[in-house]
Amino acid sequence: MAKKMKWHKVLDDVKDLPEGRVMSANAEHQVLCLTHFEGKISALDNRCPHQGGPLGEGSIENGLLRCPWHGWDYHPCTGLAPGYDDGVETFLTKVEDGAVFVGIEEEAPHEATISDLMAETMVNWGVTKVFGMVGHSNLGFADAMRRQEEQGKLNFYGIRHEGAASFAASAYGKLTGKPAACFAIAGPGSTNMFTGLWDAKVDRAPILALTGQVATQVIGTGNFQEVDLVKAFGAVAEFNHATQSSSKHAELMGTAIKHAILKRDVSHLTFPDEVQELPVPENASPGTPDGRMTPLQIAPPQESLDEAITLFKKSKKPAIIVGHGARFNMPAIIEFAESINAPVMTTFKAKGQIADNHPLGCGVLGRSGTPIASWFMNEADMLCVFGASFSNHTGITDHIPTIQIDFDPLALSKFHKIDVPVWGEISVTVDLLKKGLSGKTDTVDRRDEVAKRWAIWKSEKAKRLLEDQGKGVSSIAVFDAMNKLTPANAVICADVGNNAYSLGRYFETKEHTFLMSGYLGSIGFAFPAAMGAWAAVGDSRPIIAVAGDGGFCQYLAELTTAVKYKMPIKLILLNNSELGKISKEQRAGEFDVWATELHNPNFSDYANSCGALGIRVESKDDLADAMKQVIAHDGPAMLEVMTDVGLI
Repeated sequence: MAKKMKWHKVLDDVKDLPEGRVMSANAEHQVLCLTHFEGKISALDNRCPHQGGPLGEGSIENGLLRCPWHGWDYHPCTGLAPGYDDGVETFLTKVEDGAVFVGIEEEAPHEATISDLMAETMVNWGVTKVFGMVGHSNLGFADAMRRQEEQGKLNFYGIRHEGAASFAASAYGKLTGKPAACFAIAGPGSTNMFTGLWDAKVDRAPILALTGQVATQVIGTGNFQEVDLVKAFGAVAEFNHATQSSSKHAELMGTAIKHAILKRDVSHLTFPDEVQELPVPENASPGTPDGRMTPLQIAPPQESLDEAITLFKKSKKPAIIVGHGARFNMPAIIEFAESINAPVMTTFKAKGQIADNHPLGCGVLGRSGTPIASWFMNEADMLCVFGASFSNHTGITDHIPTIQIDFDPLALSKFHKIDVPVWGEISVTVDLLKKGLSGKTDTVDRRDEVAKRWAIWKSEKAKRLLEDQGKGVSSIAVFDAMNKLTPANAVICADVGNNAYSLGRYFETKEHTFLMSGYLGSIGFAFPAAMGAWAAVGDSRPIIAVAGDGGFCQYLAELTTAVKYKMPIKLILLNNSELGKISKEQRAGEFDVWATELHNPNFSDYANSCGALGIRVESKDDLADAMKQVIAHDGPAMLEVMTDVGLI
């Protein structure tokens, strides 16, 4: 049966295509080259059959249409190549009321591709948020994701730099415990994602990296944008495979996501160009996680549990330290702490996992910490550590009898000998400890002491708040204002630098959740992470990014992404025109301060030019009103505070 012809208007006015000129036009998915030659309007396939050059960008020379890429000639009306037996397809044209129409046969229904099969499998496994950039080597898979998005099953966020995509996906994984995907083209697009992928890897956040790839036959030949991505991702990806025409495609995608979830690590799949648009193999169907995942509530060995209970029974002043690995188990841990009168402190990466106004909450340990946390740690006669690694940045002492509890046996006693290492899922282990210790402890109630120490620290902060060297607003003033004005349930994404140290030290948590680049410590994390956080929680919680001028400049173009997708992210930007943390380290190392000064734009003007709200503050007196306006704004907004690099 002959296909039905459908006419498409491709030019409103024939006068817009003068005699002897060519132009490109679209009719549904068909790209056309329109020509006006010898008084006739013609339509040819826009793609030159030799190298794919766009004929509509060419020109008519000596009566022939010349391809702009390699100079092959075609007749402007017939599409034939003089002297050769090849040419390009032509289409019917007509002019009505001065407009140009082209007749195209109705398109056949879409035939499902391998990319469709794998994208649907990805969605079935719960990966529904993708951050990335569409380009020439990932178009087939991108089109499959478009179809999933049109069905309401997936959200794709087109970013401005692939590093921001991987940071956003990393933050999503840290916040939810579930993977999001980052997506890039072959070569530089894929390598741009490495920093965010390493951030996810070292902080144990599940993440899925999807990359386009040049055709398999040219890998290793020096082809344009050709990088062996399986080799390149070998160090960062726990699961790392190239999709082939003969792969079990649904199984491959499901296995990649399963590794990301269970290993809390990076999974990478790359899609060679020739594979993406192949039809789905016969009898293949999308995969699901049904029956493919085991419950993870693993109890600890009885021997370890008994040793921990024995140590707790001996203790008069136990203290609990929680790391980022305990973030999904905090209600049970806090209830346990209350039952044994144990003060609770956190690593910096775990800031906010217990509120600072909780009667047993002691704030953050370590370099970004409070004197309250360090005091109670060193006064304790026993420590119980949940989900923390004991790296040198955590600030956890190694000279007090310690129980360490973690889901990962390799994390136990990683840096030094632990008195009682306990391997088990944290919520199960806490429940068993609570039952085993019920009515069997004799601990000192430290609540009054916690309140006393907080009063001392708040008095000290009030004194520091008065400091003014006439060189800008102090960091403590910024975070004092945030303490009063930040919504109690906000997700706060912190960057790296002095801004982060001040945040850890001065900001008092309530129901907040904090995200940061922990072990990698990558500058530039905060704003892309805020995009990932928003993708996770939507408008149900406020999203605030805290960054210095050095960090924000790394991905400042992503402000346009936030505007495009109406992400109501609020950025608190501390601008001191310096990489202040590095200057401080140079002085501490007895080096000259060098190459840390910055030349900055007016960031608030930049925000306004992007379509966000931007406000600049140069005086502490203006801080509160400006912060109120930024937080209340319906959409992305930036508060740029000109700060004193010496008052952190």
